[in-house]
Amino acid sequence: MRQEARRVQPKHPILNFFLTAIVAMVVVAGAYAFRMYGDTKNAINGTFQQISGRANASARIKENKPLSFLLLGTDTGALGRSQKGNSDTMILVTVNPETKKSTMVSIPRDTLANIQNRSTRNLQKVNAAYFLGGSTTAVKTVENLLDVPIDYYVTVNMGGLSKIVDAVGGVDVNVPFSWDDTAHDAGVFTKGPAHLNGKRALQFARMREQDPKGDYGRQLRQQEVIKAIMKKVLSTSTIANYEPLLNSLKGNLQMNLTFDDLVAIGSSSKYRAALGDLKRDQIKGTGAWIGNGSYQVASTTELQRVSDLVNTSLGRNKVVLDNAVTRENAQNYNFDWGSGNNPTYYIYPGE
Repeated sequence: MRQEARRVQPKHPILNFFLTAIVAMVVVAGAYAFRMYGDTKNAINGTFQQISGRANASARIKENKPLSFLLLGTDTGALGRSQKGNSDTMILVTVNPETKKSTMVSIPRDTLANIQNRSTRNLQKVNAAYFLGGSTTAVKTVENLLDVPIDYYVTVNMGGLSKIVDAVGGVDVNVPFSWDDTAHDAGVFTKGPAHLNGKRALQFARMREQDPKGDYGRQLRQQEVIKAIMKKVLSTSTIANYEPLLNSLKGNLQMNLTFDDLVAIGSSSKYRAALGDLKRDQIKGTGAWIGNGSYQVASTTELQRVSDLVNTSLGRNKVVLDNAVTRENAQNYNFDWGSGNNPTYYIYPGE
């Protein structure tokens, strides 16, 4: 049975971190203020990379229009990983200053999707989109899957998380249960409060195999680390030593948000009000085998539900989904969507 989406307070920690903590750094009073403003602006603008073929969406911010963001967490070059990674965390966020409401939809990394980096069908796990074509392909793939527009993306290298945590002097978290995951380089942890340095924080945020909640549990731990970073960023001691923090962003954060975009969003009472009323949701798929791989396949009904949710939250009309995944779903008319026994799902040639 699908759980009811919950309204949660406070604001979503990942979005809060990028939109509130950074803005707070540049408006803080004191001897550092003017220099910090310039340094922060340069650091943030250094992370800018536009979505290929797209114009900047800054005009929508100036007009207080609804916005959509794709948050991507990658695991590249961290703890011995040097290859280009997949996006293990994908969250679609909408912020509507007109209704003063926001939504956050988690997209499981193994969800079947049509990767938008070529003209022909390329049905793979959705987290492969970043590996195959970077943030631009990830954005276009999610847009295709749900038939929704995405204005902005924020991509964070989880390896950079370690540098950021060290830059703020470590973080305090609550370990939800004890685990030993040294076989996967995710450390040994004991249930209870803990102060973590950068390496330990990355281990805490990365472990998945031993979490009874799987990817969902890992996302909760990632959110806890980011909330702890935000708390440190806003502290007086961190403000006085802001340069290591700004340096930690280099090469670890990429987005098509400019510094002026962030300041405009963070200083808007309407956007802040919308972020205060957040509805959580996620795409629920069925475990299935496709060839020799294990996937999550979302039914057309489920994809349509999430598409309707996102489009409505953006003040747009609902659309009837018609894409490669929904057409494959139609052809898999004998697929058992409810057994939970990982049935076989077929990819049919042509369309």
